[in-house]
Amino acid sequence: MKHGPIALIDENMPVVFIATKDEVYDKVLSGIEEVRARKGKVIAIASEGDSHIGKVANHVIYIPNTLPMLMPVLSVIPLQLLAYYTAVERGCNVDMPRNLAKSVTVE
Repeated sequence: MKHGPIALIDENMPVVFIATKDEVYDKVLSGIEEVRARKGKVIAIASEGDSHIGKVANHVIYIPNTLPMLMPVLSVIPLQLLAYYTAVERGCNVDMPRNLAKSVTVE
């Protein structure tokens, strides 16, 4: 977020945060506050039962609590769905992304 990317944030910029309850949660909240100070829209992927995140984010997608080593796996699922539905809404062909080069090896 520091330096370049933070300069792009305004009232039209959505920013997605993975804000699960872990050792960097407080730092993530600090980043959310920086975005809010610039009037950016905050979308948070958060741990189920987190009552604080709803107060600082515009939209929250809750994921179930699990073992710390499995949280990244659960966190990526809503991000993939967000990317998919954003692409569909924009009219992009999600089955044929531009600049995709497939390589096939035949033996």
